[in-house]
Amino acid sequence: MFMPRTSTVHTTSSDKTGPRPAPTSSHPLTGSIEMMGAPMTFPRNGEIYGEGEPADFVYKVVSGTVRTYKVLADGRRQIGAFYLPGDVFGLEVGADHSFSAEAITASKVLVAKRSALMNLAARDSSVARELWTLTGQELARVQEHILLLVKTAQERVVGFLFEMAARRPAGDTVELPMSRQDIADYLGLTIETVSRTLTSLEHEAAIELPNSRRIVLRNRPALQEMYA
Repeated sequence: MFMPRTSTVHTTSSDKTGPRPAPTSSHPLTGSIEMMGAPMTFPRNGEIYGEGEPADFVYKVVSGTVRTYKVLADGRRQIGAFYLPGDVFGLEVGADHSFSAEAITASKVLVAKRSALMNLAARDSSVARELWTLTGQELARVQEHILLLVKTAQERVVGFLFEMAARRPAGDTVELPMSRQDIADYLGLTIETVSRTLTSLEHEAAIELPNSRRIVLRNRPALQEMYA
């Protein structure tokens, strides 16, 4: 039987002697993943699953960051999405994974059987509704990403900064767990273009770059005009 790739699987006494604790999430599906899922750890750059492998499991990020990607015919890597703590990934329309998934940083992920979640959704309408909502949100994310890829380099970088600021709320400071190469592969740009664009935005006083992983949005209205 196919099993998800992992370096470490954690079990607790409740795994062996009794039922798991009640889920802490207020959302039925994610709560069910918390209740039924097995916690697994993946090292930095560790593969969680590969493109074309059976999509037998659904995943929820507990800590760390995960990227999904596809290697194109010419050898370039296209990153499809970044998943942060609390995000669910691995939901597929078909039977196999259309992208590969890797841990960007050392990550802890809950892994739940897809068949068990589908059976639960068939019995529980609230779980079914959330599954439908998550699937719709994933489709919307894919569409937004496609639209982003047809914009100018500056618009792509600014759009990415707004996306990360919204997903990791910390005022005007954006902490990036991914490298600039990851950002470039997500935006369909070269790493040189990403670095040059960030430097240009800093020179225009739109952002501040304390270091390569921290970006401060100094002038949101100006950035919004660049993205519009």
